[in-house]
Amino acid sequence: MHFEEILSIWTERRLTQEEAARMLGVTDRTFRRYLARYNEGGMDELLDKRLTQVSARKAPADEVMTLVERYTTRHKGWNVRHFHSWYQREGGARSYTWVKNQLQNAKAVPKGKKRGAHRKKRERSPMPGMMIHQDGSTHEWVAGQKWDLIVTMDDANNEHYSMFFVEEEGTASSFAGVKEVILSHGLFCSFYSDRGSHYWHTPEAGGKVDKKNLTQFGRAMHQLGMEMIPAYSPEARGRSERAFATHQDRLVKELAFFGITGMAEANRYLRERYLPAFNAEFMEPAAEAGSCFVPLLAGQRVDDILCEQYDRTVGRDNCVSFEGRSLQIPQDRHRCNYVNAKVRVHRYPDGSLAIFHGPRRLADYHPDGQLKEQTPGEAA
Repeated sequence: MHFEEILSIWTERRLTQEEAARMLGVTDRTFRRYLARYNEGGMDELLDKRLTQVSARKAPADEVMTLVERYTTRHKGWNVRHFHSWYQREGGARSYTWVKNQLQNAKAVPKGKKRGAHRKKRERSPMPGMMIHQDGSTHEWVAGQKWDLIVTMDDANNEHYSMFFVEEEGTASSFAGVKEVILSHGLFCSFYSDRGSHYWHTPEAGGKVDKKNLTQFGRAMHQLGMEMIPAYSPEARGRSERAFATHQDRLVKELAFFGITGMAEANRYLRERYLPAFNAEFMEPAAEAGSCFVPLLAGQRVDDILCEQYDRTVGRDNCVSFEGRSLQIPQDRHRCNYVNAKVRVHRYPDGSLAIFHGPRRLADYHPDGQLKEQTPGEAA
């Protein structure tokens, strides 16, 4: 009605176009658009159709109700990002923001708090294989049971190469994680970890690590030519800490959702479902193309490096004493006896043993020290 009044005055040439536009609170250009639309269809063309028409993209009410019901009955307590990834896996086409808004409007999930002050983070390594992170997290992953989750991941793109549960983190679990990376991708450049006693010797609590007095794990990394880098605070391991926060939220819920309570079944779920889905969602493109992984040489045995090694001297009865067990060296066609010879005892992650004289493997043993059936003289 106000437009018609102004239009009649402008038509009588008592107002200029600029003055008419100013009285309507619009620009000259908008006033000309109003004129064109008014001349085409009258006042109806000036109405804002956004107020009267339903958006074609608006979701039906039953779709919203189904979404909220699905969350509250099957996934209650999951964060929205986690729920949205499952929603998409099962055919959902709506965006994360839409799902979040519908759940918040229905008060199924609370609104998040405002983030804190901006902090600058360390830049990622430019290429995969330049730096590998490994860490463990003790948590109640299934009801009533605390396990350690061992994760080995790439700094460049956040790809998780290895994930598995163990009763307790230690040298064997660290070897197992590194072995999975080497066998699937190759040798990497550097290894980043906390100052756990299986990684480093630390003379003073909270002090610098001793880079000369190596642990069994440190000796293996040195033997493979990989640099070890210690972290001196949880903040320095921010990427792995944030990853564990996600795992402790999502993985606990998924294991409970599928009724998984045993470690063997949980590890199988990690390998077959959780790890591929996590990488698909959280991997980021590396800053540069290519890879720093180096393939293993033909015949190179990582098992004989990624293990505990101990120097021993052979006794007069051709036996080696090792932690209360007597390891009998079998007859060897290459040498009459090994009395007083310097040998190495290898203990593998599964508890089995082997004796080496230089590069030659003399014998293999079960964890109890009993000799395995083998052909002696095999080269390492």
